[in-house]
Amino acid sequence: MLEHVELFFKSIFIDNMVFAVFLGMCSYLAVSKKVATAVGLGAAVIFVLAVTVPMNWLLDKYLLQDGALVRLGPEYADYNLSFLSFILFIATIATMVQLVEIVVEKFSPSLYNSLGIFLPLIAVNCAILGGSLFMQAREIETLGLAFNYGVSSGIGWFLAILAIAAIREKIRYSNVPAPLRGLGITFIITGLMGIGFQSFGGMLTGGGDEAEEATEQVNQIIQPEVVTPVEEVVVEKNIEIDEKVISYNDVNK
Repeated sequence: MLEHVELFFKSIFIDNMVFAVFLGMCSYLAVSKKVATAVGLGAAVIFVLAVTVPMNWLLDKYLLQDGALVRLGPEYADYNLSFLSFILFIATIATMVQLVEIVVEKFSPSLYNSLGIFLPLIAVNCAILGGSLFMQAREIETLGLAFNYGVSSGIGWFLAILAIAAIREKIRYSNVPAPLRGLGITFIITGLMGIGFQSFGGMLTGGGDEAEEATEQVNQIIQPEVVTPVEEVVVEKNIEIDEKVISYNDVNK
């Protein structure tokens, strides 16, 4: 359970698709002029990532990896189809995007018209493909973790485009210098938000080496000091000497 929670928060805040690796920037910049449009596209990205990452995990696990075809017989043990990863991953993504496009056009024509060409372009959105490729590169072990990674990566991208859309709606009424209006101020805000998200880097590690050193110091304070037999003898002798000195001083008085 802890592994799922760590992967969830890490994918959203630390390894954010936009602010950490700058994937999906074309849609992020073009569809973030209004919050309503950003919400629609962000929800579509979450759905596509939540479906395609687990599906591509299954393809990678049972078809593409070296030796994955051994189930068909020992003569297939040496087959390695990993060179087909890009083709099959993109085919899976394109299928899901087409399904999303049909559903959005059916139930929300206004959102479909506002998204325009960027909805079918999700099929070639590098953030969508990046989710599957990162899943493969990080060797995620289970299907549940792959689904978790897909959902959390989509949520991270959704929060990024929602935040920039809300800010762009506000700065529309602000006195922005003329040379920075439009994409100029958007890039500056994106960079500042990226710096802000980098501050989450130590959230799951607890501060790294500094935390370990602090823990060791606390343990040294809490744990009782271990006294060896030799040290006990020395302490006893010192006590005897102190008592004799005190007795001698009393006699002299």
